[in-house]
Amino acid sequence: MTETAAHPNAATSVPVHELISTRWSPRALDPAAEVTDAQLRALFEAARWAPSWGNTQPARFLLGRRGDETFAKITDTLTEGNKRWASASAALILGIAVTELEEGKPMPYAEYGLGLAAQNLVLQAVSEGLVAHQMAGFSRPGAKAVFSLPETLDPVVVISVGRLADPAAADPGLLERDARPRTRKALDELVFTEWGEPAF
Repeated sequence: MTETAAHPNAATSVPVHELISTRWSPRALDPAAEVTDAQLRALFEAARWAPSWGNTQPARFLLGRRGDETFAKITDTLTEGNKRWASASAALILGIAVTELEEGKPMPYAEYGLGLAAQNLVLQAVSEGLVAHQMAGFSRPGAKAVFSLPETLDPVVVISVGRLADPAAADPGLLERDARPRTRKALDELVFTEWGEPAF
């Protein structure tokens, strides 16, 4: 993994693993790039090994490859802003949380479990030399309807997977958005020993 002008490493307060420091969410994607079945399988294998409450594994995924019906259905659920760039993805993934245990009781921490699985998936994408962009900008009711999902399955996130576009051929507006500085709150705003007393 190498740092480029369009993709600066995160400015961390201490060194962290490069899978984390180089992960980002670009929009300027190569509309001709392919992601192999072996790479996609690795993404979902990584997701499968995420921790979950009581090993209940509430994460489910629908995979659409560019050009197939599932990809088109997921694309149709996206907001107009996301449709404009996400259609260039090599794959679109709908992340779904199982909200009920087999015995009919509510699934504890279902969205948390899906979030952990999605992060594993995204970090595996980084390790494969791919980029992944997670989106909340889609119609959850629309996804539920178009895929005829039962009541116990809750669509939560769409993940775009692909490769970066050649800057010479990419939409300048997308390149400008992708080049914006990456920022996070400082640790003294996030971690405390007592409320209001920073740990770092």
